[in-house]
Amino acid sequence: MIIAALALVSASCTKYLETTPTDKVSDILVWTDTQYTDLYANSFYTVLHDYGQFGGVQFNSNMTEGLTNSLKYGSPTPGGHYGDSNNYIFYPERIMPSGSLLDVWGTTYNKIRRINEFLVSMGKYSKYDAATNTLYEAQARFFRAYLYFQLAKRHCNGNQGGVILYEDINFVKDKEHATEAQTWDFIEADLEFAAKNLPKKWNAENDGRVTRYMAYALLSRIELYAERWEKAEVAADSVIQRGGYSLVADYADSWKGNNSESIIQFKYDPVNKLSHQHEIYHVPFGDFTRIEDTEIGGTAVPTQEMVEEYEDKNGNVVDWSAWHVAGPVAARPPFENLEPRFAATVLYNGCTWKGNKMDITESGQFGRFMNYRADSYPNGRTVTGYYMRKFLTCTTDEEFKTLDITNGKRGGATWVEMRLAEVLLNRAEARMHTGGDALEDINAVRARVGLPARSGLTGDALFAALRHERKVELAYEGHLWWDMRRWKLADKEYNDYRCHGLKPAGTEGSYTFEYVDCDGQDRKFPARLYILPVPNSETNVNVAITQYPEWL
Repeated sequence: MIIAALALVSASCTKYLETTPTDKVSDILVWTDTQYTDLYANSFYTVLHDYGQFGGVQFNSNMTEGLTNSLKYGSPTPGGHYGDSNNYIFYPERIMPSGSLLDVWGTTYNKIRRINEFLVSMGKYSKYDAATNTLYEAQARFFRAYLYFQLAKRHCNGNQGGVILYEDINFVKDKEHATEAQTWDFIEADLEFAAKNLPKKWNAENDGRVTRYMAYALLSRIELYAERWEKAEVAADSVIQRGGYSLVADYADSWKGNNSESIIQFKYDPVNKLSHQHEIYHVPFGDFTRIEDTEIGGTAVPTQEMVEEYEDKNGNVVDWSAWHVAGPVAARPPFENLEPRFAATVLYNGCTWKGNKMDITESGQFGRFMNYRADSYPNGRTVTGYYMRKFLTCTTDEEFKTLDITNGKRGGATWVEMRLAEVLLNRAEARMHTGGDALEDINAVRARVGLPARSGLTGDALFAALRHERKVELAYEGHLWWDMRRWKLADKEYNDYRCHGLKPAGTEGSYTFEYVDCDGQDRKFPARLYILPVPNSETNVNVAITQYPEWL
């Protein structure tokens, strides 16, 4: 989008006097025609890709679920899509002020500056009417809030956090970070302005631009992090009651976008090379063999701990103790009896994928098992006995072949940043603190997959139900690690533990399943990771800023 904008604007410079530079985009020129201004504003929307699960900014192309008990990366070798998560869960001391793959400080402030430049130039040069200017400002401030949230969720922890706040282009070299309250106030103000001034719905030509209810949806998420429960509930109410969204009937469609449940999304176009590589890195063994020689998939796979989170179809907790023993077990695990979200999220031994039955043994043709550390890269194999089904949209070989474009096979699955199920669970959490009916929202999410309603839960039991529903419903959508941090549970539950898999062996009709340690060493989460450090790149040039106490 940015390249297109630059090309269009530069080509139009010949219309103006020679005093207008022809080798750069003029701020004045951007504000002479809404076509140019739209192209500038369009560039802000790419942050939804950058910080989403299909982008590379959030965690160097890795999913943060790899830092939890729900997902295992199969490579011990550091790298995007490979062993970065393992590097941090085993050796968290490698997260330092001198460098961290979770650090987005410089990247995010650069993007914030671009937005501030847009707002400042609008004030100087725009000749549009007030209503048009307000629409542009509302879009820009929505994305500025989104970007500041990326900083806040890393650098605010309910103690002495906060980030540097800029609302113009006067980036002062030496400036202290704001308090946490000031940081959340700033983000909140931007989103409230966006919600007040964005339309409920755009016309067909502008379909996809941020709306009033997108702003309220994002605000419902952010207020949970800020622990402003009443405001989180009010924001969620606006979306649920007036946004016009509804849960889709089939959970397997809920995360695909372009439907009644999708609120904020980023659409790709592989034909025109606007695409991502998430799909090719997570397909099971065999998907690439039939198309080319190199296997790439299986980089990150569900753990046994995640599988055991699922209830059975009647809403009962499943007893997995029969498989928690040394050596192979002949009994088949209750895969087919688990609630619908399991099969929509996880590929398992014996399920059908692309018309073939998955055989995830060490010699399987459709799926293949590999012991962790048996090889530097999984090359399509799984170290837990499972693959991720979620986000794989090509269910036939022919569909997969259509992704074969220049520079490799890439995916076009839409990234859904927010959907109605999350907003319902956001309101449930807020209500848990305000005294509202949290179970109403939890049960609305459960009803979609035919699970019985919960009743009579309060206190710790209610919180446990909420945690379970978020982990299962929003699996691999980028929430779990951040949730565990904001709940201050990660240092308790993600310390001194290991993740496991269920290794299939034998042949169909006589499979065995063995409970295996897929880590080989304990995972760690020190409490100081509740706040990430101000990077040295900032403290080295900013004498006014104070490093957070946890990192002194």
